[in-house]
Amino acid sequence: MSLTTGVGLGALNGILIRGGDALQTAQKLQTVILDKTGTITHGKPVLTDVVTAGGFKGDEVLRLAGGVEKASEHPLAAAIVEGARGRGLELPDPTAFNAIPGHGLEASVDGRTILLGNLKLMRDRAIAVAELEAHAARLADEGKTPMFVAIDGGPAGIVAVADTVKPDSREAIRALTMMGLEVVMITGDNRRTAEAIGRQVGIDRVLAEVLPQDKAFNVQKLQLEKKIVAMVGDGINDAPALAQADIGFAIGTGTDVAIAASDITLIKGSLQGVVLAIRISRATMRNVYQNLIGAFVYNVLGLPVALGVLYPFFGILLSPLLALAMSFSSVTVVTNANRLKRWRSHAA
Repeated sequence: MSLTTGVGLGALNGILIRGGDALQTAQKLQTVILDKTGTITHGKPVLTDVVTAGGFKGDEVLRLAGGVEKASEHPLAAAIVEGARGRGLELPDPTAFNAIPGHGLEASVDGRTILLGNLKLMRDRAIAVAELEAHAARLADEGKTPMFVAIDGGPAGIVAVADTVKPDSREAIRALTMMGLEVVMITGDNRRTAEAIGRQVGIDRVLAEVLPQDKAFNVQKLQLEKKIVAMVGDGINDAPALAQADIGFAIGTGTDVAIAASDITLIKGSLQGVVLAIRISRATMRNVYQNLIGAFVYNVLGLPVALGVLYPFFGILLSPLLALAMSFSSVTVVTNANRLKRWRSHAA
């Protein structure tokens, strides 16, 4: 009865809980892993900087980078494309497009070979970007994501984008910490950028430069530390990690795949939903324990009556009293469970 009421209470607050098991596990959580993009941040980055090298002009670098990104559906790609078009640039169509997971993109644009990605990609292709690394470090320290651009095998510049933090993320993370939970951020961003975002929202433990296919493995590593782990995410590449975690929280504004892989869906898309879901879980389980203890005490006290110890004293009057007492026991449990309907988050 308490679990059913708790699931209904979650629905009233924009939290869809798949069942009683998820509700029970949520109150035991020790660690909450938050994906950065689309969870802590809006997931809608914007173009902020264009740095050039090798004699290239800014508009040329941005036009070719935008041409490559036209074929990508990644939020960072959309930011570059929109930023280039916002400057009035006509973007060419790419050919021989190749996405390199966790590293970047490669394509031919206007007959030129373009590489766009992180420092690992540049090093793998033996492209000397030493003169750009200081700029990349500065941009990363500002919480921006720098992406190196190479044209025909030589360094051409950096395009940087920034994804703004949701206004309530810091408050929600602080609330989770105050509840005694360890909060971890996971992202594919480079370490400097990730740690800059972590400082903004008050997260000390940051897992950076994590490839999409490795997110579930990082969840498993925390579980091997004997921790009960929740994962919060919104994207297709978060789905394996959501399924691996003890409890998966999907942001309702995210992909259908992430929602399908989760145990709890936050319709409003805010991290405050994670806080509220855990508080509802704790309140529900307190109610369960109250009912269990109450029923136990009630039946212990009623046991002598059921054994007929009082029958010689009350005789025939005892039978209807016993029937009434059994009904009263059930009414007490139901009434206590229904108290959850009047629960408020500040009471947890």
